[in-house]
This record gives sequence, C-alpha cells and structure tokens, in this order.
Amino acid sequence: MISHEFIMSPCYGIIEDILIQIHSQIYEGEPLFKIRNREGNIETVRVELSGKIHSLEVQKGDRVIPGVVLAFVKEDSFLIENQ
Repeated sequence: MISHEFIMSPCYGIIEDILIQIHSQIYEGEPLFKIRNREGNIETVRVELSGKIHSLEVQKGDRVIPGVVLAFVKEDSFLIENQ
C-alpha cells in the first residue's frame, strides 16, 4: 500500500538549501530542507517517514510560511500479518 504525504514548513523564512531531489529515496529523520528563519537561524526540516520524493514545491531562495507545502512524498507502507 502506498500513501501520499506532504512535507510542510515549520516556520517563516527563506529556503536556504534543498537537500533532496525529485524521485530520491528519503528515510525517517533525514535532513531534507534548510530554512533561514526570521531570527536568522537555520532550521533543518526532517520528517518521520520514509518514501520517494514525488515533487518539490519550492526552490532555493523562496519565502515560506508555516504550513506551506515544501514537497510531496510517496510513502511506502507495509502491512505485516501474523500467520
């Protein structure tokens, strides 16, 4: 079973770096984006899922706000049955 998830910005800021590409495999806890927040600090965006990047919705230098979608992920979900 495959589900579609999205990665959202946690803060106001500017995309400083994109550490992934379309169709790349991502793993839980891996750094995906770096955002320079309003205070000038770098926030690293990580997610608690694994899958393949379906699309990137931002580019380096884009301004973002909390909740804006940064990327879509096709999450790999496996159902394990006890037999």
